[in-house]
Amino acid sequence: MSGYQPPLDDINFTLNHIARLEDVAKLNGFQHADPATVSGLLEEAGRFFSEVMAPLNKVGDEQGSTLGDSGVTTPDGFKDAWDKYFASGWGGAHFPEEWGGGGLPYTVGIGIQEMFKTANMAFSLCAMLTQGAVDALLEHGSPEQQAAYLDKLVTAEWSGTMNLTEPEAGSDVGALRTRAERRDDGTYRIFGTKIFITWGDQDLTDNVIHLVLARTPDAPAGTRGISMFIVPKFVLDENGEPGERNDIEIVSLEHKLGIHASPTCVVSFGADGDGAVGYLLGDEQQGMRNMFTMMNVARIAVGLEGLAIGERSYQQAVGYARERVQGRKTGSDSSDDVAIIEHPDVRRMLLTMKAHNQAMRSMLYLTASESDFAAHAESDERRKLAADRVAVLTPLVKAWCTDVGVELASIGIQVHGGMGYVEETGAAQHLRDSRIAPIYEGTNGIQAIDLLTRKLPMEDGAVVERMIAEMTETVPALESHSELSDLAPVLSSAIEGLSETSQWLLTALSEKEIEDALSGATPYLRQFATVVGGWLMARAALAAVDGPDAGSDFNLDKVNTARFFVEHVLPQANGLIPTICGGAELLEKAIL
Repeated sequence: MSGYQPPLDDINFTLNHIARLEDVAKLNGFQHADPATVSGLLEEAGRFFSEVMAPLNKVGDEQGSTLGDSGVTTPDGFKDAWDKYFASGWGGAHFPEEWGGGGLPYTVGIGIQEMFKTANMAFSLCAMLTQGAVDALLEHGSPEQQAAYLDKLVTAEWSGTMNLTEPEAGSDVGALRTRAERRDDGTYRIFGTKIFITWGDQDLTDNVIHLVLARTPDAPAGTRGISMFIVPKFVLDENGEPGERNDIEIVSLEHKLGIHASPTCVVSFGADGDGAVGYLLGDEQQGMRNMFTMMNVARIAVGLEGLAIGERSYQQAVGYARERVQGRKTGSDSSDDVAIIEHPDVRRMLLTMKAHNQAMRSMLYLTASESDFAAHAESDERRKLAADRVAVLTPLVKAWCTDVGVELASIGIQVHGGMGYVEETGAAQHLRDSRIAPIYEGTNGIQAIDLLTRKLPMEDGAVVERMIAEMTETVPALESHSELSDLAPVLSSAIEGLSETSQWLLTALSEKEIEDALSGATPYLRQFATVVGGWLMARAALAAVDGPDAGSDFNLDKVNTARFFVEHVLPQANGLIPTICGGAELLEKAIL
């Protein structure tokens, strides 16, 4: 398996020209996050993740985490690596300084997260769930709860989890049966079983803080009756340190296709009969609202996993293609075999991977940047515009990036040929690891339905219409460049196609033709994301052409990669129009 080299040039380019880091750094409290400072910081982070976390990726896949009498044991080297991660402070880089964080914007934090996820996706999930717990506590925790848990979670001294799914309640969270019984001292006792709990236990930290969805006895049915509870593995003593073991049992670990190092647990609360001690987070029957504080950030983080797998797969595939000698170069007078990277179809596959990775990075970093503006912009109008943009982009980055990540991992195997199908090379691990991302944190079908039924109708379609209008503004900028003018009609046509399907779906929804609209939800999300990706790659090309380093090898290559996406990938978006607008009739008639 090849090593990992963080693509710092493209990360910095995307931060500066797509996420507009310079503008983010003008927001109150972020003045220290200027591009030069951030560039140096990311270089240090890249060194840490490539040297400490990346070498453990294959170790974790081969050994996996195991369950014994004392709990979960992680693979060799993981405990030492986590201790270094805790000491480095990277886990809390974008959280408030008052809780031990680095006070950096999320725009910078997502760059750090990308490198961790690319270095070792399975390991990074522990940090992702911990950061989700931090978000929930920052938003909904009482001052006492924040004082008890936040600094330990922000610094990664403790870890956090999210407990939603149950055997009879998968995507239908409202069907959960876990119950929470009130006690006179203000605490609750939690009884129930949760499944698919990522990093539900480990030997890395002194405590695991579970955030658990449960229903109080008098709560109404469905999602309205759900509350959220803090349920620590060890109940804190009077000094705020881990004390008595809570009534929590790790029943088993799932045997999974991939991410073997990540312990996916079946967790039982209250198995001993007394119930697990829990503390209400926020108000009763507000659990779904609290969950989405975690879930929306987690969906962006999962989308980042699509990029991470795509980047790691690309780096391995291009390394192999440079070394693997096979076949003569077509049209050459030489009879010598050449590296397979010389063959046009291999180059096509590699450029497909590279272009998609850069498009995903642009979309993800833009989403993070808009999240910072939604939280910290001075004007209410700018905050609202940014929040609306994040609402639309979130299902795109979660679904499109994870679907594409699977596709790129598969292409990576194809570049290796038969050796890609052999576990020794490590290419197969990327495909196995990638396949969970389109499923968890809300399946990609659910993301498409969310885009269609909740995000597209926002302000009667005006939010999406504003995005389409902004994308359209890039077309004249392309037309004015002799080098890029031929991209303008391609982008314009794709944007017009997106406008057409958006209007068709809005009409179907308004006329209560719900089945027809739902039948086009997934291809619509694919079209939407592809168009946004093409728009951002066009913007990247413009920045590379206009920038001070326009003639550099990196900028010239950036233009070429952006051109490939716009010319070869973006036209596929309009090919989805008949599927999006085809209605439900054929689906309903099919005998399945």
